[in-house]
Amino acid sequence: MTSKVVIVVQARMASTRLPGKVMLPVLGKSLLALMAERLAALTHPVTIVIATSVNAEDDVIAQEAEALNIPCYRGSQNNLLDRHYQAARLYDADVVLKIPSDCPLIDPRIIDHMLHFFFLNEGKYDYVSNLHPATYPDGNDVEIMTVPCLKLAWKEAMRPMEMEHTTPFIWENPHLFRIGNVKWETGLDYSMSHRFTIDYQKDYEFIKQVYEALYPQNPNFSCTDILSLLEQRPDIYEINAQYAGVNWYRNHLHELRTIRATQTREVPAPKVQQHTYRY
Repeated sequence: MTSKVVIVVQARMASTRLPGKVMLPVLGKSLLALMAERLAALTHPVTIVIATSVNAEDDVIAQEAEALNIPCYRGSQNNLLDRHYQAARLYDADVVLKIPSDCPLIDPRIIDHMLHFFFLNEGKYDYVSNLHPATYPDGNDVEIMTVPCLKLAWKEAMRPMEMEHTTPFIWENPHLFRIGNVKWETGLDYSMSHRFTIDYQKDYEFIKQVYEALYPQNPNFSCTDILSLLEQRPDIYEINAQYAGVNWYRNHLHELRTIRATQTREVPAPKVQQHTYRY
């Protein structure tokens, strides 16, 4: 029997650093719509579900999902673990992919590669990601888990951090779960040097420039295409280079047993404006 794969795209308007980031416009479309296009390019059969909160401010995301003809599940604002599990139940998933909506440049080829690895080793792993350790450019985050694995995490996770970030209970407990990891086949590690995700205004400016440069010629551009562009246009790379390596781990190092301080960076201090005074 073929396993039903459900991709859960978590999205919400609330963001302390860049509110409404998933609905920001690029080339006349929202970033969420552009990301949905990339997920639709997968060769593996999947069901895509946008999972947002019941808050009124997220009505716009539910409306966008409807406009895109993508199912939408609405649940807890802060308990993302519950949101993923309930979406998985509602859409009869056997396997769940967690893809955050702040990865609008994610390469569908990487997702297909991850699914191929998972099903090639079917029955061997409960959870497979490309994040432990990460090697791909940040913003190509793929986490695959069986529904029994997700259900056990949903039942047992207690800490707010585990519920907010969905999967830490899984990868922090290798004695409970069979965990696999996929490294970038190039042998390179760009996880701390290249940032294709969105959390700051500079990230938006970077992503906008990448789309404007590549999308008109090839809407299904790849991670390799982005890297080639950045070699030709180092000015684009520099737009958000100051945030490379900045991720959510930095706020939870005291709680995470399996994450080292070298796997994250602090947000850089704002540059002090220099003034020359004449007397």
